[in-house]
Amino acid sequence: MSDASRRNRPRRGMGPGGGPFGMMPGEKAKNFKGSMLVLIKYLGRYRWSILIVSILAIISTIFTILGPKILGQATDELFSGVMRQVAGEGSMNFTRIGQILVFLACLYLASIVFSYLQGFVMAGITAQISRRLRNEINAKTHRLPLSYYDRTTHGDILSRITNDVDTLSQTLNQSLSQIITSLTSLVGVIIMMFSISWQLTLGALLVIPVSMVAVTFVVKKAQKHFVNQQKFLGSVNGHVEEMFGSHIVVKAFNGEADSVRTFDEYNNALYNSAWKANFLSGLMMPITGFIGNIAYVGICIVGGYFTVSGLMTVGDIQAFIQYIRSFMQPITQIANISNVLQQTAAAAERVFEFLNEPEEVAETAVTRLMPDIRAKRTVAFDHISFGYSDDKIVIHDFTATISAGQKIAIVGPTGAGKTTIVKLLMRFYEVQSGTISIDGHNIRDLSRDNLRSVFGMVLQDTWLFNGTIAENIRYGRLNATDDEVKAAALAAQVDHFVRTLPDSYNMILNEETNNISQGQRQLLTIARVILANPEILILDEATSNVDTRTELLIQQAMDNLMKDRTSFIIAHRLSTIRNADLILVLRDGDIVEQGTHTELLTKSGFYASLYNSQFEGAKAGD
Repeated sequence: MSDASRRNRPRRGMGPGGGPFGMMPGEKAKNFKGSMLVLIKYLGRYRWSILIVSILAIISTIFTILGPKILGQATDELFSGVMRQVAGEGSMNFTRIGQILVFLACLYLASIVFSYLQGFVMAGITAQISRRLRNEINAKTHRLPLSYYDRTTHGDILSRITNDVDTLSQTLNQSLSQIITSLTSLVGVIIMMFSISWQLTLGALLVIPVSMVAVTFVVKKAQKHFVNQQKFLGSVNGHVEEMFGSHIVVKAFNGEADSVRTFDEYNNALYNSAWKANFLSGLMMPITGFIGNIAYVGICIVGGYFTVSGLMTVGDIQAFIQYIRSFMQPITQIANISNVLQQTAAAAERVFEFLNEPEEVAETAVTRLMPDIRAKRTVAFDHISFGYSDDKIVIHDFTATISAGQKIAIVGPTGAGKTTIVKLLMRFYEVQSGTISIDGHNIRDLSRDNLRSVFGMVLQDTWLFNGTIAENIRYGRLNATDDEVKAAALAAQVDHFVRTLPDSYNMILNEETNNISQGQRQLLTIARVILANPEILILDEATSNVDTRTELLIQQAMDNLMKDRTSFIIAHRLSTIRNADLILVLRDGDIVEQGTHTELLTKSGFYASLYNSQFEGAKAGD
């Protein structure tokens, strides 16, 4: 099934923007060379550490390379001693043989020490790279516009910060040092082989182009499958995360079978790409090994002939045979590394693709900070136009002026643009035309941090984190004292039910925060805003999840909080905003009516129609 058909197929449990959970946007063909160049540039900060690793790896490899040549000297000495004994002309020189073997042991010991140091330094480098990447991805998530999250699943982002960064860390830790040692071994072994026999060396070198042709062919075939493997891994993670996060909804709508089918689609796609990638990459070792073994047999035959002919000593042929084995090993390692680098390139491309995503519109060159005073604020919307996409304009021509300290209610049918107005006010999105100003300051001229610090927001959808109840309330003002937290809880009608819970304010909310009720969660978010003591309040159906009795108490607390503060109330239940100073009635992105509750009812217009329909519905329900 194609991505397009999967997106257009109706299904329960749709993700942001209507797309299926875990679905990723269609990706372009991946650029291996470009991704590796970007990764190499990123590693530039660690060039001196990598240089140290390279030097240690080279020294360790050189000591190892010298081993067969020195061991060949011991073999020659041993062979000469045997020949002298057979001819009756002398005896074995065990002293000389012992000296050679002791020197060889010291050489190998030094190689091990340098190899250990190289591994120690490299492990530190890769750990630093992983930490830096995760920090940058985490910081990036806070700089991206909300429109990015409208089209991207949380699972895909999670996959980049976990799976892709882990892939980079593991492959860099293993592959970077292997590349250095393999290339050093290859060059060093070739030099030592030439020092023994240039004829045999030229024959051995013929293996390289043959092996490279085979490896290049397999790499090109495997590349696209490694890209798809990373892509569908993100899809699987995204689907699982969404299903776990909304499993109650899935069960309530009998969506288990559909969820399983969707998971099977993603999992099968991951399976197909993974086995093809691993199968093709697994061919490289056998292919290069087969080519190397053919060359090895040929060299053994020719080397034996040279030894019999007196062109080489026994020690030389023994050393050369060891070198030819060592010669094939780095070629095989490089072939294997090229396979691993496919995964590295795919992971790097996904990571840097995320880090290069367009960020929120940059702050203006000269940011005018708002005065840090507790004062009533005037808010003006001047011919605002906005759409989440060019073909989906939500706000057409919105103009309104809110006087300081007024309580403004924004009402209208679903999709009229009520919540969008608030998002524009807080610069979650940027307007396409028009201006929004606070106390005469264009909000584009204010830093986002400073602008948002003025607001306190209570949403219909509650957000609490895994921590104590006190910590969740204190999120509104991190330096608040325990007494201030409890005072805010009392004002929000939270204190009573909190004291009935185990551990009271120290009770830990679980990750799903489902160890308290939905209404209690809403009360905690209201307490958080009360603690923040903001200059402008935004209430988006703030009491929609509490019972009628608690709503009355909350309404009283919120009325006290809104006193002398500019406040925006988004409401569907029109009975809750009768005492608003000004009611803005939205319809299809435009203000169709405005006035007080009494004035709007007198007009007998759209607002009166909405209000009467709710009143009649409530009366019929009674």
